Amino acid sequence: MTQPNDSNVPSRARKRFPGISTRAWEHPADRSALVALRKLSGFDDILKKLGGFVSERAVRLMFLASAVRASERQFPQLHEMVRDAAYILDLEQVPALYVTQDPRPNAMCIGMDAPVIVVTTALVELLDEEEMRAVIGHEVAHAMSGHAVYRTMLIILTNIATRIAFIPLGGLAIGALITALNEWFRKAELSCDRAGLLVGQDLQASMRGLMKLAGGHHLHEMNTDAFLEQAEEYDKAGDLRDGVIKLLQVLPQSHPFAAVRVAKIKKWAESDEYRSIMAGAYPRREEDTEASFREQAKAAADSYAQSFKETKDPLMGLIRDVAGGTADLGGKLRDVFAGRTSGNGSDADSAPDGDAPVDGDGKA
Repeated sequence: MTQPNDSNVPSRARKRFPGISTRAWEHPADRSALVALRKLSGFDDILKKLGGFVSERAVRLMFLASAVRASERQFPQLHEMVRDAAYILDLEQVPALYVTQDPRPNAMCIGMDAPVIVVTTALVELLDEEEMRAVIGHEVAHAMSGHAVYRTMLIILTNIATRIAFIPLGGLAIGALITALNEWFRKAELSCDRAGLLVGQDLQASMRGLMKLAGGHHLHEMNTDAFLEQAEEYDKAGDLRDGVIKLLQVLPQSHPFAAVRVAKIKKWAESDEYRSIMAGAYPRREEDTEASFREQAKAAADSYAQSFKETKDPLMGLIRDVAGGTADLGGKLRDVFAGRTSGNGSDADSAPDGDAPVDGDGKA
């Protein structure tokens, strides 16, 4: 793990968030899905127990035999980081962290009943201390939100649903379901990027780490402001053809693209929501059972509507304009029809023979 440049490390004591609920950092679309799934009381417990009997043991034994477990004596800096992340987010059970030899930079949270965090040697070599801190916070958040549990639940449900593929249009239904799952997975990644920022409390480090995943370790050759400009250019995307290509490229992805993630985390860091959390005003864990799915679903819909409104993507802009234009056209038609019965008689008198005047409800 490379050492950070002193100028990149803010001088501050990190804030802790006692009793914080995962709802504090979850993206609205992720949060609404999780609130709904948590209502399926008992299913997640069954999955955890089954996972504990088989897959959890297999994962633990595999990494015990083939990777290096962080501790006070092995990768002590990483060991302290995961403990620190759990402390900041008030997680009592600190996940074990393993380092595995792999030339690809990656990190993951595996398991359901007792999740473990795995980071590759390439990632350890790529990121500096503050960048890695954000990544570890990201993975701890996956464990806290239960993403592994609910992803497994939905995969099982999807596999069951594939049995209807022989029914006419069944294949289309399965394709739509998989597309929806990938959309949720992408929003879950944005959620955990936010948690990584709450743990590291260093926006520049969070953005640098994501930028390095795109461009490698040559930090002196890169610039976060220029990378954000790339994200802006990507959002604008030339013309309608680019908009279609972007849509086709993103639909099968389980993770948002790096430039998009950098832009999203910067926007969240500048939001009132983030400032409120840092000031100590955030949802509490003891209130989770009272969370309303209807309210969370509305928040998710509002989030999508806001994104749809703000995007500069030409395809989405066309859809938005057509939708808005249709509404405007409907309003104008209503005005015209209403005007024909406004009482001056001019429109009614000018109607051709055989055409009855029309009232405001469109009835003859």
